[in-house]
Amino acid sequence: MRDYSITRKEGEWYNAKVTDSFGVDHQNWFESSYESYDWIYHIWANELPPLTPEEQEYLLANAIHDCKQIDIERGLRAIL
Repeated sequence: MRDYSITRKEGEWYNAKVTDSFGVDHQNWFESSYESYDWIYHIWANELPPLTPEEQEYLLANAIHDCKQIDIERGLRAIL
């Protein structure tokens, strides 16, 4: 399922779009085509399966908890 495209209009940076083997799309802009190709290979070399809804909820709950703890330590008003 891996796929990529690199396009460029006159006067613009290179637009790199890549799909990893899990079907997740990524997009970024680069000044040179070499940077575009390096980024595509980086995406493919480091791809991970998408998070499940349960994993997303767990990470969000932990992030909110950590933010509350930071506010408490700094003496800021509590988040309700």
